[in-house]
Amino acid sequence: MNTKTLEDLEFPIVLSHLSDLCLTELGKKYALRIKPFDNQETLLLALNQTNEYLSSFDNNNTIPSHYCESITSEIKLLSIENALLEVSSIRKIHRISEIVNTQILFFKKFKTLYPTLFETADSIEYTTELLNAIDKVLDKYGEIKNEASPTLGDIRRELSALKGKLNESFNRALAEYNTVDYLDDIRETVVENRRVLAVKAMYRRKVQGTVWGSSKTGSIVYIEPRQTEIYSRELSNLLYDEKEEIQRILRELTAFISQFADLLKDYQRYITAVDIICAKAKYAHQMNALLPEITQERELFLREAYHPLLYLNNAKKGVTTFPQTIELNDENRIIVISGPNAGGKSITLKTIGLLQLMLQSGMLVPVHHRSKMCLFERILTDIGDNQSIENHLSTYSYRLKNMNYFLKKCNHRTLFLIDEFGTGSDPELGGALAEIFLEEFYHRKAFGVITTHYTNLKMLADELPHASNANMLFNDKTLEPIYKLIIGEAGSSFTFEVAQKNGIPFSLINRAKKKIEKGKVRFDATIAKLQKERSKMEKTAETLKDEETKAREEAKRLEELNDKVKSKLINYQELYDQSQRMITLGSKVDQIAERYFYDGKRRPLVSEFLKLIEMENAKRKQISKEERTKQKEEKKTTTEEVHKQMEAIRQQRKEEKKERIAQERAEKEKLQRVLSVGDRVRIKDSRSVGSIDKIEKGKAIVNYGAFTTSVSLDELELVQKIR
Repeated sequence: MNTKTLEDLEFPIVLSHLSDLCLTELGKKYALRIKPFDNQETLLLALNQTNEYLSSFDNNNTIPSHYCESITSEIKLLSIENALLEVSSIRKIHRISEIVNTQILFFKKFKTLYPTLFETADSIEYTTELLNAIDKVLDKYGEIKNEASPTLGDIRRELSALKGKLNESFNRALAEYNTVDYLDDIRETVVENRRVLAVKAMYRRKVQGTVWGSSKTGSIVYIEPRQTEIYSRELSNLLYDEKEEIQRILRELTAFISQFADLLKDYQRYITAVDIICAKAKYAHQMNALLPEITQERELFLREAYHPLLYLNNAKKGVTTFPQTIELNDENRIIVISGPNAGGKSITLKTIGLLQLMLQSGMLVPVHHRSKMCLFERILTDIGDNQSIENHLSTYSYRLKNMNYFLKKCNHRTLFLIDEFGTGSDPELGGALAEIFLEEFYHRKAFGVITTHYTNLKMLADELPHASNANMLFNDKTLEPIYKLIIGEAGSSFTFEVAQKNGIPFSLINRAKKKIEKGKVRFDATIAKLQKERSKMEKTAETLKDEETKAREEAKRLEELNDKVKSKLINYQELYDQSQRMITLGSKVDQIAERYFYDGKRRPLVSEFLKLIEMENAKRKQISKEERTKQKEEKKTTTEEVHKQMEAIRQQRKEEKKERIAQERAEKEKLQRVLSVGDRVRIKDSRSVGSIDKIEKGKAIVNYGAFTTSVSLDELELVQKIR
């Protein structure tokens, strides 16, 4: 990828955003140097690393922090013999060692969750020797420990005892001279790390000791008492010994650390790499990016793809960003996008190129999860004006030079992106040359997307089997862009419509129309009309879809209501039957009770009751048995009916498919027999009528006067039979 391609697609801006997200100095520095990978295996490794790091944002196993200061200068110093590292430098080495060890252990623990990151961390040696050696010398506050050496321990114990004696003698002198009122109100202070008495100037000769200065006004003289001078000299000697011993310990520790210089370089490289991976993951998280399917086939399918910079910028402003869906494969290698300016053609072009660059640089992209992307050896771009005053190049001269470069580099592993193809010269001459370039790229089987206003390029895209037209939808009433890409149709520039909307007098627009060929005006008007029809169809489709959804919901609601009504009716019927049974039973009980009332005989009463109960129990048994039998039969019948219905549906579909294929063949053969050269025909659902110039291989060349087009016979319908 050359530098011009990266600049045309605004890749350096992406890298600057990435650099801002890095935590370390080296990470920020190297993020700005990122370029697409040359090796596919390395690229896939980088993509998986970023994807795994991104996944850590959504689970409870958060990756430990990797922030630490750079140790580049410390590594350089370790290569010098008898070098001495300061305490601050040793602490930085301790910090980076601790962080890398933590990361190694973390990824080892969660290697099933982060397999690629585990492999990266596992390539670094895990050791605690360095940490243990530093911990023996420095405490957690970065101070040299007393236990760093026996000598240092002895010196500090002596220092501690001496400081006690020094303070004791000073306090005696302070009390003595304060009693006789020789001291100022402040009594004492510190001068050059020595405790001194603040003596009133008039009594300076009465205090024995060494004068270390006076106040600005001269009213106070600072004197170190003679009692403490001996201890001070001894303290200075011990402090010097302590400093020398610390220097010796640090030099010894530096010599030990220098054995790990190569390991420290690995640590530095690892932290920088993790910092960049983390920044890529954060950047992906900001724009909801993901890792699409990487296919080895020549296929680029970007579904609901966003331009990263536009998406992030609009997100800050609270403005909606419109995604685009575009597909390139061996059956549709080149797409020619046309339509008016400010409709989103260039953004669509840059979106494709920038997403491809980001992916091939190990970054995730903001697309739908069902998107597919392949890898290209080269991405060639021609976007913008690119005039060069230094090289005396006009826009067109530069573009020709660029096209020459394209012709040298373009092959089947190339993606080319050209904005406003053919502009900069005479429309007819420049358009013809652009047409030849496009044919050449097509024959080399390169993938590409171009934007243009040239009619001949739109017609060429329509004629080439593996190329297609596309346009950006416009609102036919307001002439405002809808930012939606439609594949399969060329777009009108809406030149005269936009001019009229911007207040250009209608008389001038009519005069302009007379200046050009009627065929071109008619052709552009036809395309504009088709785009308007497309917009109407889109609206109608959306309306129908909404109505269908509503109808489905209503049908579902009615079905649920019907089920409820049925359930209630069944419950009411059961309740009615139960009531009738209870009425009958009550009537019988009433008769028995009445009989007992008149004759008073208990035995017939009991006998009648037992008989009644036995009859009811017999009914219950019969009903229970019948219900079980009925349920079994219903279940068996339902299963058999379902199998029969499914088989019947399969057979019906097979027969319908056979009939449809046979019907299509018959219609095609009939149409081929009916249509002949010279017949006047039109494309189905179209009003434009043309004549057939030639028929071959199931396709007809239809002449509309201003232009000709190749159309499949089954898409044509006969208007007038000439012969």
